[in-house]
Amino acid sequence: MSFDTLGLPESLLGAIARLGFETPSPIQERSIPALLEGRDLLGQAQTGTGKTAAFGLPLLARLDPQLKAPQMLVLAPTRELALQVAEALETFAYGLPGITVTPIYGGGGYRDQLRALKSGSQVIVGTPGRVMDHMERGSLRLDQLRALVLDEADEMLRMGFIDDVRWVLERTPAACQLALFSATMPPAIKTIADQHLKSPEWIRIDGGAASTGERIRQRYWPVAGINKLDALCRILEAERHDGVIVFARTKQATINLAEQLQGRGFRAEALNGDMPQAQRETTVARLREHRIDLLVATDVVARGLDVPRITHVFNYDMPTDPEAYVHRIGRTGRAGRDGEAILFVARREQGLLRGIERTTGQRLTMMDLPSVDDLNQRRRDAFRDRLSGALKHAETDANRALLAELSQELELPAEDLAVALATLMFEKEPLFLKAVPVRAPREMREAREPRAKQGDRKPAGKRERKAGKAARPAGPMKIYRVAVGETHGVRPGNLVGAIANEAGLSSAQIGVIRIHQDHSTVQLPEALSAKQLHQLRTARVCQKMLELEVV
Repeated sequence: MSFDTLGLPESLLGAIARLGFETPSPIQERSIPALLEGRDLLGQAQTGTGKTAAFGLPLLARLDPQLKAPQMLVLAPTRELALQVAEALETFAYGLPGITVTPIYGGGGYRDQLRALKSGSQVIVGTPGRVMDHMERGSLRLDQLRALVLDEADEMLRMGFIDDVRWVLERTPAACQLALFSATMPPAIKTIADQHLKSPEWIRIDGGAASTGERIRQRYWPVAGINKLDALCRILEAERHDGVIVFARTKQATINLAEQLQGRGFRAEALNGDMPQAQRETTVARLREHRIDLLVATDVVARGLDVPRITHVFNYDMPTDPEAYVHRIGRTGRAGRDGEAILFVARREQGLLRGIERTTGQRLTMMDLPSVDDLNQRRRDAFRDRLSGALKHAETDANRALLAELSQELELPAEDLAVALATLMFEKEPLFLKAVPVRAPREMREAREPRAKQGDRKPAGKRERKAGKAARPAGPMKIYRVAVGETHGVRPGNLVGAIANEAGLSSAQIGVIRIHQDHSTVQLPEALSAKQLHQLRTARVCQKMLELEVV
């Protein structure tokens, strides 16, 4: 089936052709004719299936451009989704002279919204709270409303907006056409549908996440052996990627993780609900325009993001429930593109992993971290390519003359000079990583390795401070990660001295210390005060801040 068989007017078919749409998705194929006929609709389909076009195209076709009053209202759970829907509807309405679209949402300027509403905008896309505000103050009147759409209704329920939605529905004209779209159908949403929709067409696109995520490869990494940040950086370095969204659980976590990624050379920025709306829009635009590559975001603000270059979604922190996971991974693999979804799973989170697999109907594949040998080979190849490309620069002749002069002065052959230059280049950050054993927890590994005998076990770290008589602390302990390691020249004694001085601990209160390639781990008392933790986070060893954090 093609779009021109669905009954849409030529003006909208032209917009579809400009956008490059060729065939309708299942939800579009079934929704467009029903909505064109003026029927109420209950649509159940996962994110990324083309729901905006499914309701936007037929409802725009039924508007009167001569009537300067709100005729179509779309309720969305977040500002980001409201903006995305408004942008899509504006694109669809390009060939409809006189039709204007206005997004209204909390955080946006009242003055601009009031001006647009007063001018007679026919299509309003808004969040429930701001729509209620404008209705109560009389700046948004619904007496001429012809269609109302609830987009992502289950998300509005999860975010606590369901009473606001009911309030708006109770104040719409009796003849208003209603369309409700939801990825799932919890009882509260079904109740709203039964109460307000009139003999609706119920369209259900079966298959759960499998239908929307068939082009998304879903994997998980069992958190063990190394810090999550190190694992994330390894995967990013090893896999070809373009735009990336990394989901963290809290607003502060997005800021901390973005700063840590920036410190490791990645172009990353945070995106969370504490940021002003204008800054959030600018951050997303920077990702879209290739000025940054990674967004570290919370669930709410990433809702509705549709950036074509997103190739990878990382669930750095486990989502709160399986439905949140489905919405997260829906940011990639959209509109026929391939995508990658990677979930970090701690030992205590295996139950939620199984819940995700039941909800999506797909079994996630356990992945191994890229080996040090693989990463070193990639680094070597990248260095080779840089060397090859450097010979094409305009300054080559001048540099050749300089090296010839230095070779004569130092009485060194050209090969030794090249070695010296490479040594200086990698003095602070070595080109090659050193191997640190990494193993998944036994219960999360596939049964493919024989269990080692007790006497065969090897220490997990490169250099370890033994927990002898002087280092056998009493009381519960926690393992902490510090951001200094072998590459920074740190030794166990450096850490013992700094921790003892900054936190006022005796050496007997400091447990096992393991020095790894670019970080270290240390056992410290569980009962450290907030002041001690702050002092240790900001303390410096080998001219680098410790950035202490719990493993």
